[in-house]
Amino acid sequence: MSEFARVLVTLRQIRGLSPFFALDVGRPDDSWHDGAALSHGPALPDALDRISARYRTRERRVAASLFFLGYTARLLSPVVAARAVGGEVPDIRPANLWWRYTREGLQVRLKDPVTGVGIAESLEPAVEAVHAVVPVARGLLWGNAGSSAAGALRTISRSGVDCQALADDLFADSPLKGTGEFIPFPGEIVFRRRSCCLYYRLDGGGTCGDCPLPARRV
Repeated sequence: MSEFARVLVTLRQIRGLSPFFALDVGRPDDSWHDGAALSHGPALPDALDRISARYRTRERRVAASLFFLGYTARLLSPVVAARAVGGEVPDIRPANLWWRYTREGLQVRLKDPVTGVGIAESLEPAVEAVHAVVPVARGLLWGNAGSSAAGALRTISRSGVDCQALADDLFADSPLKGTGEFIPFPGEIVFRRRSCCLYYRLDGGGTCGDCPLPARRV
């Protein structure tokens, strides 16, 4: 079986877990941006402007955090699931992506069904691209990645797959190492991050389930 076929088989196998695990492949229409547009041109600043307007915030760092939280949730969910089922991990580097921000939120898809590299190499270009537009802390952005990976593990574990060894492996090294810790809890993946995604800064926003800040009433 070819590399393309193995990646496609894995993507079909995991897409039913939740919408965040569905990763489509192939060239879309002209409303989508090439992955290179993360680092060049107006596409990323425009997406952050739309996020700011949608959530009624003047804090660009909040918009930047929310963008990257969606980016990592959409991309790390299938990556983590592929590893959990022993399949082929897709290439999620910007060079192999299409993306757009719409009324439904951030959407991503692959250019080609090819195998990828590690999480650090896959996400670092996007971290630097967001940081170049808005000087939000890189540690916060990597914390968002850790939160997204842990969320994927939690969803997968609820389908009956034991994910503890995979969790230990994913968070053993930088950049996910140090973004948070797993809290022992029978039958559940529980993660507490060390940074905050800033969602509480929104009108009506509270703290997330893995937030290190005290719970806030809204």
